[in-house]
Amino acid sequence: MLYPALHELKSNVDSKYMIVTMAAKRARELQDHPDYAVFGPYKSYKNVGKALEEIAKHKVIKIN
Repeated sequence: MLYPALHELKSNVDSKYMIVTMAAKRARELQDHPDYAVFGPYKSYKNVGKALEEIAKHKVIKIN
Protein backbone atom coordinates (compact mmCIF):
# COMPACT_ATOMS: atom_id res chain seq x y z
CA MET A 1 0.00 0.00 0.00
CA LEU A 2 1.30 3.41 -0.94
CA TYR A 3 1.70 5.90 1.85
CA PRO A 4 0.70 8.64 1.60
CA ALA A 5 -2.22 7.88 -0.69
CA LEU A 6 -2.53 9.71 -3.98
CA HIS A 7 -5.72 11.50 -2.96
CA GLU A 8 -3.89 12.95 0.06
CA LEU A 9 -1.14 14.24 -2.20
CA LYS A 10 -3.56 15.68 -4.75
CA SER A 11 -5.33 17.73 -2.08
CA ASN A 12 -2.29 20.02 -2.08
CA VAL A 13 -1.07 19.72 -5.69
CA ASP A 14 -3.45 19.23 -8.61
CA SER A 15 -1.12 17.41 -11.03
CA LYS A 16 0.48 13.98 -10.58
CA TYR A 17 3.43 15.17 -12.63
CA MET A 18 3.97 18.15 -10.33
CA ILE A 19 3.88 15.79 -7.33
CA VAL A 20 6.61 13.67 -8.91
CA THR A 21 8.74 16.73 -9.71
CA MET A 22 8.33 18.19 -6.23
CA ALA A 23 9.08 14.86 -4.55
CA ALA A 24 12.21 14.31 -6.66
CA LYS A 25 13.59 17.78 -5.91
CA ARG A 26 12.78 17.52 -2.21
CA ALA A 27 14.26 14.02 -1.97
CA ARG A 28 17.48 15.30 -3.52
CA GLU A 29 17.53 18.16 -1.03
CA LEU A 30 17.02 15.74 1.88
CA GLN A 31 19.79 13.51 0.55
CA ASP A 32 22.25 16.40 0.25
CA HIS A 33 21.21 18.11 3.51
CA PRO A 34 19.60 15.69 6.02
CA ASP A 35 19.33 18.48 8.61
CA TYR A 36 16.74 20.28 6.39
CA ALA A 37 14.01 17.85 7.50
CA VAL A 38 10.92 19.81 8.55
CA PHE A 39 9.35 17.28 10.92
CA GLY A 40 9.90 13.85 12.34
CA PRO A 41 9.76 11.01 12.86
CA TYR A 42 8.92 9.89 9.35
CA LYS A 43 7.13 6.65 8.52
CA SER A 44 9.33 6.20 5.46
CA TYR A 45 13.00 5.34 5.58
CA LYS A 46 13.83 6.53 2.07
CA ASN A 47 14.09 10.17 1.06
CA VAL A 48 11.40 9.92 -1.64
CA GLY A 49 8.94 8.60 0.93
CA LYS A 50 9.90 11.38 3.33
CA ALA A 51 9.36 13.96 0.58
CA LEU A 52 5.92 12.53 -0.21
CA GLU A 53 4.99 12.65 3.48
CA GLU A 54 6.00 16.32 3.61
CA ILE A 55 3.92 17.10 0.51
CA ALA A 56 0.90 15.32 2.01
CA LYS A 57 1.22 17.28 5.27
CA HIS A 58 1.48 20.59 3.33
CA LYS A 59 5.03 21.22 4.58
CA VAL A 60 6.34 21.55 1.01
CA ILE A 61 4.60 23.91 -1.38
CA LYS A 62 4.85 24.60 -5.09
CA ILE A 63 6.57 27.83 -6.10
CA ASN A 64 5.92 29.13 -9.60
